[in-house]
Amino acid sequence: MVVAQRISSAYIIIDAERCKGCCLCISVCPKEIIGLASHINEKGYLPAVVLEEKAHDCTGCTACAMMCPDTAISVYRHNRVPIELVA
Repeated sequence: MVVAQRISSAYIIIDAERCKGCCLCISVCPKEIIGLASHINEKGYLPAVVLEEKAHDCTGCTACAMMCPDTAISVYRHNRVPIELVA
């Protein structure tokens, strides 16, 4: 018997030049995948960045994008359907 199992995957992109480093996205991310950059953007702020070591934990919940007052965060979701053999 062949059973299809749906696995959801998501990621976010942060526009560092639009971000003013308010940290609201950091405070609402349930998976704690967002942090502050070590560089300053053109506006003179430390922008938010996705922490590479935690990026795969993103669930696509959109809490960060909804909280961002500068609309600097975009959330993307895609679905993969791997086929799993079940005996």
